[in-house]
Amino acid sequence: MAGRTGLARALSKMGHCSRSEGAALVKGGRVRLNGQIKRDPDTPVRLGVDKITVDAAPIQKTERVYLMLNKPRGLVTTRTDELGRDTVYTCLANGNFPHISPVGRLDKASEGLLLFTNDNAWANGITDPITHLDKTYHVQVGTLADETLLNLLKKGVIEDGEPLRVKQASLIRHGEKNSWVEITLDEGKNRHIRRLLETFDIEVIRLMRTSIGALALGTLPKGQWRLLTREEVRELQSK
Repeated sequence: MAGRTGLARALSKMGHCSRSEGAALVKGGRVRLNGQIKRDPDTPVRLGVDKITVDAAPIQKTERVYLMLNKPRGLVTTRTDELGRDTVYTCLANGNFPHISPVGRLDKASEGLLLFTNDNAWANGITDPITHLDKTYHVQVGTLADETLLNLLKKGVIEDGEPLRVKQASLIRHGEKNSWVEITLDEGKNRHIRRLLETFDIEVIRLMRTSIGALALGTLPKGQWRLLTREEVRELQSK
């Protein structure tokens, strides 16, 4: 039996656009389902059976794309920005990709490993809190970190009613007035590391994500991307 889903979601699943963009196309009368204009984004669709067109052009399921980007600081993790700020998609301008979306987020001030795909099921498996997929960060903090601080980070705090803790924390190196700390999370709340360190009045100078599961950023240059290998895709999918 063919899987059923809403029309806007079907456009997203087929790699044509995001779900919100699909909803706008449907409401604008630009989408036909089996020859008929539909204006309800939740109109049921039988994937692989029904014919969908946008502006009279047939929509076909696109090839799956999985890639990693070494995100620079200063870019927002969104396709478009209402404030006109540069987005992570400026780094992908030289790639001929179908519609792909970030897997999770890195805030504007953060950098490092960011995944993109048009495989929603794969992306959901990585971001689902149930999987507890480890994500590792190198964080430069404005203090001389010691074992007391590292233990406090692992013990965690309650901030605005939400528990914040890290799975692992270890010292990488000291400078004269600051330190680099390696932090591993097995959950990902909004601004998790920054909020946790703020409760101890500790400044985050730099924050870089270096790995997701077994996938490491490695030597990928800043602002550059590469496609994942089949083995890397399967490894992340199996967690």
